[in-house]
Amino acid sequence: MAKALFGHVGLGADQRLVDEVRRLRRRVTELETELSRAHATNDALVASVHVEDDIRMLTLDDEPALT
Repeated sequence: MAKALFGHVGLGADQRLVDEVRRLRRRVTELETELSRAHATNDALVASVHVEDDIRMLTLDDEPALT
């Protein structure tokens, strides 16, 4: 059993798998950066909008307008 496990663990990583993991990690980093920019843009837009508190409270309602 130990020899079988050693043989399994001892094999080198498949280069295609390593390349795919690197590509996916790079893509995740790109998407996280894009999401951060979208959040920053959204925050800036929200900060630039000035509406009455009554209207703002209407938009914070979690219930759908029509059911």
